[in-house]
Amino acid sequence: MDTRLFTSECVTPGHPDKVADAISDAILDACLAQDPNSRVACETMVTTDFCIICGEITTKADVDYPGIARGVIRKIGYTHPGEGFDADSVQIQCRIHTQSSDIALGTCDEIGGAGDQGMMFGGACTQTPELMPLPIALARALSRKLTAQTLVNPLLRPDGKTQVTAEYDRDGNAVGIDTVVVSVMHSRDFAIGDLREYIRSAVIAPVLADYGFSIDHVRHIHVNPTGLFVVGGPNGDTGLTGRKIIVDTYGGWFSHGGGAFSGKDPTKVDRSAAYLARYLAKNLVAEKLASQVQVQLAYAIGVAQPVSLRVDSFGTGVIPDAELAQRVVNTVDMTPAGIIRRFGLRRPIYEDTALHGHFGIAGRPWEQTDLILK
Repeated sequence: MDTRLFTSECVTPGHPDKVADAISDAILDACLAQDPNSRVACETMVTTDFCIICGEITTKADVDYPGIARGVIRKIGYTHPGEGFDADSVQIQCRIHTQSSDIALGTCDEIGGAGDQGMMFGGACTQTPELMPLPIALARALSRKLTAQTLVNPLLRPDGKTQVTAEYDRDGNAVGIDTVVVSVMHSRDFAIGDLREYIRSAVIAPVLADYGFSIDHVRHIHVNPTGLFVVGGPNGDTGLTGRKIIVDTYGGWFSHGGGAFSGKDPTKVDRSAAYLARYLAKNLVAEKLASQVQVQLAYAIGVAQPVSLRVDSFGTGVIPDAELAQRVVNTVDMTPAGIIRRFGLRRPIYEDTALHGHFGIAGRPWEQTDLILK
């Protein structure tokens, strides 16, 4: 049988880049909780025993930046002294200043323009019940299951990664799982043979079963393939906000405009318009107007309306793509202010997206399938 492979990866909240994302988004949430009109562009770096928080924040909120960072680090599970990074002993520095007045000119409520230029993509397909591509859906589910185990097993640590290679027939139908890779940080007391069997039975097998696959039919399974993974987290690899943009979206199945999400308030269309693009694509697929859709939006800084909209159904649409796009134009307010109103984005809802994912997660406002196209 002529088959093709596609691979996507995901990481746990304890991955250094995700620690940085979560701190940035927790600070955004703290600002929005007190001042919904906060302007936030917060970046974080974490490394051995050190965290620096910097960026541009204009807010009326009184925010304890170091306290928030320590709380996030503790929640994720870095609470073991002597391992190079823990919530109580990490040194934290802040370099925060206010948003540029030049940027503020174009994003004030009177103008409502986009906070930056750029292009954003959203996608949906019928490969999974959550209308996400199978490889990233499985990789993310494995990551969530792995995270749950790190919180209850004292021999596991928070840092981890997952990867799934799915097999497709020539018509694009998923027909099997070729490879699963799971790597997880652990205590020296967890023997590698025991760890590998534990991950196979407690993480990989149940997740595959949830999606209708059997672990016995996976050709290749690699658990901690290098052996030891004792030195990990920010002690093993420096983490930065915004370095897991493919993990945060579609695992490479759909295009990406290059802009990161975490630490950005919703006037930044890198984030809010990407959420809208996902919402539009998912609703077009849910309405059975196509089985796979990618939506591209593009904006100019200080300009409210998008400069372009493109809908691509990859030949699966029941009507022409141009008509799908026109229905979106007829129905949806795609200005930053309209997106913020539709999804209620001036609320403290962002830390959880950094920890557990932006798309394909039930309960996110942009995951609703309530759009009635005109």
